[in-house]
Amino acid sequence: MRALRAAACLNTGCAARSAQGARYAALALRAATAHPAVVAPAQCHASRFTGLRHFSRSPASRSANSAAAALQQAKELAAANMTPEAAAARVTPEEAKRLSMVRNIGIAAHIDSGKTTVTERILFYTGRVKAVHEVRGRDGVGAKMDSMELERERGITIQSAATFADWRKVEDGKEETYHFNLIDTPGHIDFTIEVERAMRVLDGAVMVLCAVSGVQSQTITVDRQMKRYNVPRISFVNKMDRMGANPFRAVEMINSKLKIPAAAVQIPIGSEKEFEGVIDLIDMKAIRHDGHRGVNLKVSNTIPEHLRELAQQKRQELIEKLADVDDEMAEMFLDEKEPTPAQIKAAIRRATIGLKFTPVLMGSALADKGIQPMLDAVCDYLPNPANIDNTALDRSKGEQPVKLVPYNSLPFVGLAFKLEENPYGQLTYMRVYQGSLKKGQYLFNSRTDKKVRVPRIVRMHASEMEDVNEIGAGEICAVFGVECASGDTFTDGRLSYGMSSMYVPDSVMSLSIKPKRSSDADAFSKAMNRFMREDPTFRLHVDEESEETIISGMGELHLDIYVERLRREYKVDCETGKPRVAYRETITKRAEFDFLLKRQSGGPGDYARVVGWIEPNTESPEANKFETRVVGGSIPDKYLSACGKGFEEACLKGPLLGHKVLGVHMVITDGATHVTDSSDYAFNLATQMAFRKAFLEAGGAVLEPLMKTTISAPAEFQGNILMLMNKRGSIVDTEVGTDDFTMLAECSLNAMFGFSTHLRAATQGKGEFSMEFSHYAPAPPHLQKELVTAYQKELEAKRTK
Repeated sequence: MRALRAAACLNTGCAARSAQGARYAALALRAATAHPAVVAPAQCHASRFTGLRHFSRSPASRSANSAAAALQQAKELAAANMTPEAAAARVTPEEAKRLSMVRNIGIAAHIDSGKTTVTERILFYTGRVKAVHEVRGRDGVGAKMDSMELERERGITIQSAATFADWRKVEDGKEETYHFNLIDTPGHIDFTIEVERAMRVLDGAVMVLCAVSGVQSQTITVDRQMKRYNVPRISFVNKMDRMGANPFRAVEMINSKLKIPAAAVQIPIGSEKEFEGVIDLIDMKAIRHDGHRGVNLKVSNTIPEHLRELAQQKRQELIEKLADVDDEMAEMFLDEKEPTPAQIKAAIRRATIGLKFTPVLMGSALADKGIQPMLDAVCDYLPNPANIDNTALDRSKGEQPVKLVPYNSLPFVGLAFKLEENPYGQLTYMRVYQGSLKKGQYLFNSRTDKKVRVPRIVRMHASEMEDVNEIGAGEICAVFGVECASGDTFTDGRLSYGMSSMYVPDSVMSLSIKPKRSSDADAFSKAMNRFMREDPTFRLHVDEESEETIISGMGELHLDIYVERLRREYKVDCETGKPRVAYRETITKRAEFDFLLKRQSGGPGDYARVVGWIEPNTESPEANKFETRVVGGSIPDKYLSACGKGFEEACLKGPLLGHKVLGVHMVITDGATHVTDSSDYAFNLATQMAFRKAFLEAGGAVLEPLMKTTISAPAEFQGNILMLMNKRGSIVDTEVGTDDFTMLAECSLNAMFGFSTHLRAATQGKGEFSMEFSHYAPAPPHLQKELVTAYQKELEAKRTK
């Protein structure tokens, strides 16, 4: 510490030339040599100090050199003290124990698989809530994690909700308390950003599947998000009490559809209405539930006679699957040794954390069965913060990746991953990756380089808060009074680190919107700013030509929810225009251009000539490319960069519909300049005008977004849905189950407006569907013609105003 204080004084420069310089140098050196284990890299400087030839220099020179060397030594000492290795050497047994007991987990699944019901039971069994309430809020209360009125009315999760709980688990006859930070995520594709940001900061996840439907469309999306952020998962097959429940089909679908090795670690006792409990295949014990809401577990060593053969078979399958993904288990399997329960558990943990395997558990959250063994599995198989490699980018070393270690003694690094407006101000959810966060501490925002003070730290329990004074490394908390954006990195100022943000998908649908009353303009503006800060997939812009306010989002439901929130939370009634699809424009063939811009306006005019061609970009159909092949200097380099900017600007607003242009390759080969009239502006404008003219000659075409649509409904309505889909898109696949069926189709987004109403009518309200953007494809010729004609009329109307 004395070395650091000396270094701080030397840093200011006040001591470098003073008589006390040598004293500070000696102090820094003495303090540094007091820690030989840490300061090994700096010992060479000490030898340099002892060998100085003092008689050959003046006292001032000696003092300055001593100070500079001591400053360097102190800096190296500080850097050495902040390395993960040094922190690991200093970590206390209490700190190591605390970390090993922390689990940061998320619950993620397809719509209506029972995520919120599972979370509600977790809170009940851990003692966080005293009574269980159902999701749709029929009792007037609703599930704890669905705190928004809209969520309780619709029976869906709209915003991810964070909470924390303690789970007591008996290990080797001793009770251990595990601390869970838990995030319940939405299932609907329209709110995919909520899952995205949760996966960005979590260490593990519980993937919930329906025992009847198995892997569904949104399960595949969630799986992709988990793989994007390398999140280990355990799988929980829910709804085992439903008719047609088949957990082993779900296990097969995880293996085949999600391409991740999976095996059951439990088998059910009974099925459908007769579902009683599970048999643990690792310890070969039967687990049944007893008492109010299944609070008491009845564990028996006796396995029902009719299930013994199946239990042995599934246990062998589990061992074989583990042998495929774990070296130690493979050796035992080849040597034909029977692994112990402890060895199987250790192998499952290694393979799960290594992203090579997912253990599958089963139960029914609604029937209060199977949740406690699932919580034990979270403790046994999912990683603690120290088991996960988290990295930041060191901006002082050219964004070189550096490992973050969750020790309290290291400098603070945290990531703001979610924002919420609150009556008390902006609430910022933060994951602490390294160091500890204290109330009143000052932090630096890596993006803005601004210093902010943290006046209040809370732990979230859905919409409730619990004040705390300090949060340790590896934890999740929320802070008030910190102005920032979603994805900002915070440090304590000692490190210049930044963390990569989350993936944000492009919006697929837009609506024009305006408040009905002009007096609501302020509240409308305030609401829009808040929604955009909270949700990166919700966007707003003002159309320059129509002067309409356009909101964009992930789908009809997404935008409906925000319009409804405007009405409820801000008392602003709005008028919405026809949904606008995010079309794209492209070309189908090569077209050459030779364009001359020549304008005189009294003073210096505009003169630019550009020659070349445009053609489809075969290398990357989703990207645009600009290239210059000018020889002989007919266009100087400074004007060529202006041509490139002109091309980019032209691609932002295509000539056909005013939408973005995709897949165009523009090449400029020749041109001409004028001594006085040529300028960056002239070449920028000439390129745009040449592009627009050549675009039409190159077979300009409109691309429309195609959506990957999944429809699930009872099997009796299959014919009705086929009729609905024949008009809207092409059917890719149909899976027929015992009671219901799932249809996969590729549909034009334009054809899917109002589909929910038609689907409800065709299935007596029993059908459901989800859409996810797939790719862009050419729109039908008649639609292209209609769209272009409508756009031209719109432009004409604006000109005549």
